[in-house]
Amino acid sequence: MALKVAFQMDPIGPVNIEADSTFRLAEEALARGHEIFYYLPDQMFYREGEVYAEVSPLTVRRVKGDHFELGEAVVRPLTEMDVVWLRQDPPFDMHYITTTHLLDRISDKTLVVNDPFWVRNCPEKLMVLDFPDLTPPTAIARNLATLKAFKEDHGDIIVKPLYGNGGAGVFKLTKDDRNLSSLFETFTGFSREPLIAQKFLPAVSAGDKRVILVDGEPVGAINRVPAAGETRSNMHVGGKPEKVALTERDLEICAKIGPTLKEKGLIFVGIDVIGDWLTEINVTSPTGIQELERFDGINVAGKIWEVIEGKRAAQT
Repeated sequence: MALKVAFQMDPIGPVNIEADSTFRLAEEALARGHEIFYYLPDQMFYREGEVYAEVSPLTVRRVKGDHFELGEAVVRPLTEMDVVWLRQDPPFDMHYITTTHLLDRISDKTLVVNDPFWVRNCPEKLMVLDFPDLTPPTAIARNLATLKAFKEDHGDIIVKPLYGNGGAGVFKLTKDDRNLSSLFETFTGFSREPLIAQKFLPAVSAGDKRVILVDGEPVGAINRVPAAGETRSNMHVGGKPEKVALTERDLEICAKIGPTLKEKGLIFVGIDVIGDWLTEINVTSPTGIQELERFDGINVAGKIWEVIEGKRAAQT
């Protein structure tokens, strides 16, 4: 069944075609005979009962420096699409949240992936709170005394913005570090968001595992090893992806969270696991499928499209 598919994403020009998951999803869509379109979040709007976007027909190809071609942009109701992919990266701010509200309004006619209602209500660092037995000790506060008490209880901690991404603003504070107050003042001076603090997990030196789930089922994982002298393992800041197998603990975590992900229409999810602990559930714009495909030969994009095609067929 050929589908009309629109990708709501960041500018396609700068994407790394060897790593970008959205590029791989678009490439697989074309291989399966789907017609794909592209638009930026700012090109979507609501007017008089309808949600529109200025969409351009899109072709992608695996040629560096010449990886895409856009047709003529036309304003179309998004309900004309069979599928809309919500794939712009965070920050998860009010701009991002507003796009989920608008996409909610087409979800009775168009399959939106991931489900915008649950993307909005399951931010990466908050959804893990539903599974306290799987996560390290955590505090979320915009109150310095609370964060100081947490640090006193747990010694070495990680402090980061609650709605940050890509490893930005992540700090490790040791038991004797005296910079918590200064960090708190810096963060709260430019943002109204709380901070999240977690007990530092020494196992991060061996890597931060990204486990990919499709419709609630684990399909594989990659390990992201921090660069020398770094605490952060994010590939945006130099983390090195490595081949890794799923452990019994990984499968236990997936078995506990998978049914919830499936129920909420979160088809493509990437969770972060350090040692035996779940630290994030990434639902906005998860990555890692190209690395997994190279390491293990798993066509994750194909598995995702199989689920989408089945759900769309059931929706019509």
